[in-house]
Amino acid sequence: MGEANLTVGKPMELGSGRCMSIQAMQALFELKENNQLCDATIVLDDGSEIPVHRAILCACSAYFRALFTTTLHNKEKNQVHLPGVSSDMLRTLLVYVYLRKLNLDDDNVYSILIAADYLSILGALELCCKYLETILKPANSISILTFARSHFCRDLAVICWTYIMKNFGQIAAQSNEILSLSLRELQEIINADDLNVKSEETVWEMILRWIDFSTEERKGHIVDLMKCIRLGLLDTQFFLEKVKDHPYVTGCEASRPMIIDTLKFLYDLEMISHRDGEVVTPEIARPRVPHEILFAIGGWSGGSPTNFIETYDTRADRWVKVEEVDPTGPRAYHGTAVVGFNIYVIGGFDGMDYFNSCRCFDAVLKTWREIAPMHARRCYVSTAVLDNQIYAMGGYDGHHRQNTAEKYDYKTNQWTLIAPMNMQRSDASACTLDGKIYITGGFNGQECMHSAEVYDPELNQWSLIAPMRSRRSGVSCIAYHDQVYVIGGFNGISRMCSGEKYNPQNNVWTGIPDMYNPRSNFAIEVIDDMIFAIGGFNGVTTIYHVECFDEKTNEWYEATDMNIYRSALSACVIDGLPNVQDYIHKHRDRLMEEKRQKMIALENQRNMAGIVNSNNNNSQENNAAVVNINMQQFNILQQLNANLNPALPPDAQPAQVPPNNPVPNPNPQPMDIDDHNEDNADIQ
Repeated sequence: MGEANLTVGKPMELGSGRCMSIQAMQALFELKENNQLCDATIVLDDGSEIPVHRAILCACSAYFRALFTTTLHNKEKNQVHLPGVSSDMLRTLLVYVYLRKLNLDDDNVYSILIAADYLSILGALELCCKYLETILKPANSISILTFARSHFCRDLAVICWTYIMKNFGQIAAQSNEILSLSLRELQEIINADDLNVKSEETVWEMILRWIDFSTEERKGHIVDLMKCIRLGLLDTQFFLEKVKDHPYVTGCEASRPMIIDTLKFLYDLEMISHRDGEVVTPEIARPRVPHEILFAIGGWSGGSPTNFIETYDTRADRWVKVEEVDPTGPRAYHGTAVVGFNIYVIGGFDGMDYFNSCRCFDAVLKTWREIAPMHARRCYVSTAVLDNQIYAMGGYDGHHRQNTAEKYDYKTNQWTLIAPMNMQRSDASACTLDGKIYITGGFNGQECMHSAEVYDPELNQWSLIAPMRSRRSGVSCIAYHDQVYVIGGFNGISRMCSGEKYNPQNNVWTGIPDMYNPRSNFAIEVIDDMIFAIGGFNGVTTIYHVECFDEKTNEWYEATDMNIYRSALSACVIDGLPNVQDYIHKHRDRLMEEKRQKMIALENQRNMAGIVNSNNNNSQENNAAVVNINMQQFNILQQLNANLNPALPPDAQPAQVPPNNPVPNPNPQPMDIDDHNEDNADIQ
């Protein structure tokens, strides 16, 4: 295949490979245009006659090869009737046949694809499919999928399906095409395990939108569509208020068994720690498959570096151990970067050596390999990716804090020095935003820093920006919603839970809400449109706690803890892994049982520690907490009772509300003090 200049929305010229020189192809085309040496004539429905060279057409089209070489004719076939193709369309395709050029735009691509498919001109067909890939968007993805399937363009259909799965949230809100799908077609989409939705509320809202488009005709399908929703994953209050009592649901008697089953599940979920025997997660509560996988790699744990790798399954809210660790050994205070499906591990420290070496993990093949070393040893390094180039900045080589920076080209396996920064920085953090690299904070050998600077790759120049509001070493920064978010770190006195964000438009820093946990030397990433802060050192111990920030609510939320305590780790996200199943929680039918076992273990732990004593714990605060939880269970019981006994008044109380005690969080286990943090080692 030759080069193709894919410019969306404008007519364009595509080349699909050349088997002879441009001059020879042009000469053959001119011969055809002048009806010289032509040995066949194509007659169209409108009476047009177009002279051609049979050998040229046979070389490009199985249709013409069969037409001109069949032995069924008594004599050579040199005049053929071609039904169903216009003269303009045939001339367009003949330009491709002779010159390998095809002018495509949004208006003609479908008709050209149909004609190319009919005449079996596979090169033109492939170019049309590639063009349709380039113009995929939420507004047209459904129609392109339907078109691809109807014309057996399997590769294009797979690409469209993947696009729809990944971008379903936008499609559900913006696409009008999805409203015209049949029941079966809509079910196929919303029932898929790999449908990319943060919340099942998105699916419910899409169902309502589809029914509202033709209410009388479609409202009877509510039960068939509800079977595609993971009702058990809906927020309890949302289910009770928005789903259970919706007119489409209450007006359909067939929906009652589903409502009852869901209410039973929600009640069981509240009482799970009191259940006997193994609890199986029902289909209505089994999470879908995530499209993004977060990798947490290496770090400092248990008084030494580790090569432990785990991935975070956002849908199951579980951390999963990865067996394929780096065979060359552990490293901490390193950086990671993702290009394609490859994770690059940059620099770092293993307790003895400061590394300039770099490793690469292929997440598809699950293999490790060495890549070219950097020019300098870099522990406490800052890394970023821009235009598939990996940047490594600053760090500590065992003797000096550095202001040097370099970039890596994976195509040439080569590191190249770039302009040095204005400041020496180790234990800083960097990110990419709008084609530039921002680096924030760090330690210069004497003090924690509040300065920050930006790198312009076109100018190969660093420029200082407004300083942060706080000094931060062991900090983490990330690009999020068009701003640079800087979180946590060490200010020379204590670990911080505060954060701030930088707006490049006005060169101003503003505060954001505090994290729950103070931390430095932790990992940070954006996944599911939220910032995740992972692990780190809180000033006393290494921690395994994870929390996430959602700008829409301007709040931090606790997430599931990692499997091990660690700081000085690095995290990265890979999107669209073809083998995503290898990195997610395998036993999705056991999620409830795992939760039950964990809650039982926590209760036992607290009881053994004597923290909870049911005989003398009568404080008003604990009583209020129990009342709140019991009221939530009572609400579910009441709704369940009303569905099972329609004659019962809505406010009638059940005979007994089973008691339930709030499950406490475990006390953190005594852990190693991470005295290898640079700010610990150098600031007295």
